[in-house]
Amino acid sequence: MSPASPLRPADAPVTLFGPDFPFAYDDWLASPAGLGQLPAHRLGTEVAIVGGGMAGMVAAFELMKLGLKPVVYEASRLGGRLRSQAFEGGRGVVAELGGMRFPRSSTAFFHYVHQLGLQTRPFPNPLTPAAGSTVIDLEGQTHYARTLDDLPPLFREVAEAWAEALETGAGFGDLQQALRQRDVPRLKALWDRLVPLWDDRTFYDFVAQSPAFARLSFRHREVFGQVGFGTGGWDSDFPNTMLEILRVVLTGCDEDQHLIVGGAQQVPLGLWHQAPAQLHHWPVGTTLSALHQGAPRPGVRAIARAADGRLALTDAWGSTRHYEAVLVTCQSWLLTTQIDCDEALFSQKMWMALDRTRYMQSSKTFVMVDRPFWKDVDPATGRDCMSMTLTDRLTRGTYLFDHGPDQPGVICLSYAWMSDALKMLPQSPEKRVQLALAALKKIYPDVDIARHIIGDPITVSWEADPHFLGAFKGALPGHYRYNHRMHGHFMQDGLPAAERGIFLAGDDISFTPAWVEGAVQTSLNAVWGIVRHLGGGSAPDNPGPGELYPHIGPVALPD
Repeated sequence: MSPASPLRPADAPVTLFGPDFPFAYDDWLASPAGLGQLPAHRLGTEVAIVGGGMAGMVAAFELMKLGLKPVVYEASRLGGRLRSQAFEGGRGVVAELGGMRFPRSSTAFFHYVHQLGLQTRPFPNPLTPAAGSTVIDLEGQTHYARTLDDLPPLFREVAEAWAEALETGAGFGDLQQALRQRDVPRLKALWDRLVPLWDDRTFYDFVAQSPAFARLSFRHREVFGQVGFGTGGWDSDFPNTMLEILRVVLTGCDEDQHLIVGGAQQVPLGLWHQAPAQLHHWPVGTTLSALHQGAPRPGVRAIARAADGRLALTDAWGSTRHYEAVLVTCQSWLLTTQIDCDEALFSQKMWMALDRTRYMQSSKTFVMVDRPFWKDVDPATGRDCMSMTLTDRLTRGTYLFDHGPDQPGVICLSYAWMSDALKMLPQSPEKRVQLALAALKKIYPDVDIARHIIGDPITVSWEADPHFLGAFKGALPGHYRYNHRMHGHFMQDGLPAAERGIFLAGDDISFTPAWVEGAVQTSLNAVWGIVRHLGGGSAPDNPGPGELYPHIGPVALPD
């Protein structure tokens, strides 16, 4: 869809359409014209992909379809932060250590989910039908609810204040209506005006200074930070730039979320094994797995410009190969800490952006239980004996996953970010479970959770993994310019020759970090960039992101 395309209906669903770069990736993917074509002499050309997460797999899959030979390098395991770890003996029961809830607005991501035939179902977020019931426990007071109306008036006042703050501070209704209709000129006009106003201000400042919250008590802001509305508490994001939070709520990321039945890792792994229906150059039935003899190459140790002008990648075992183009999808800090990357491959301004990326900590602790016992009804109260739980205690968020009455269930005992995640960092898995159980015992004194636990716990602290160093980016005030540089790096016609041919993708390169759609969209940008770098281009009737970027790309702020 170009800026001149007809507007969608006023009641069209919210999608991750911009707002910084309102390009219709879902329409681009769905076009029978395909994503582009290459000169005949380029077919079969090897292109390196650093990282086998969602961004790397999407790029590799689409480049293979176009007739190139992607060579995937992976230092850990395929899937990246879509990591579904199976419990021993659990018959397919998994712990989702990375991405686990995916908003329906992520239309490019769901393009691949549907293509792979994977099943989804609503994620059990607080106060949703999928959760059944929710318990909010703050300052020692516990509230049981199925809907917002079941909570004390304070919580509705907080929800209404948040909605009012968005409307008065950002013109939220008009902005989201332009996004629903994919009215590019209107959306750009509204959003581009907000960028310089909100880039330098924190999320907390937006909340505290809004008239809606200013007339309420500090307690209201405190409740909003602790439990929020949508997926849970917001206080871990309070230091972030308000622009980032506004994108999340504007594009529906914090609502109507689904899980992937059987685990989110099935999506990147499915692309690894999927034989595309439409395929150039390669024989019918070709897969990424087959092109790699079943396994990716080892992790990358160094990237440099070779004497022949190509890019030289050296893997962990010292083997060096040369490539016409390289796509780097790992988190940007790894170009400083894990990979010896030739400094001349990026400008110093780009290095500033890559190194100033700020990653947020995240910790999860899962246990498998014998059955979904939380559905047992307390005869004295008529309530579920345990519920999806938001609290100011150590656990912060506790989620319950039901696989059927006769199947083992899974409890995410604790999902915590930033300082709460750091409290768990030095603890062993067993200690993490003990701490979580002790906290939950104060909320559910009559429920013996430990009695139901089977098997070993599964935990993760992403900041402790040398291949990640954090869960996802959380942009600070003033980081818009850095984000603009990284996101637009796929447009390489204006770069010096020494900086061309190496591309970036991943959710940390996108304007929507922590959401897989950002990884998919930046990956597709890189696909366009690589095709152009190799002398190819988009189909005339299906222009790609690079054709429209000069016209509807992100607004630039002065340095």
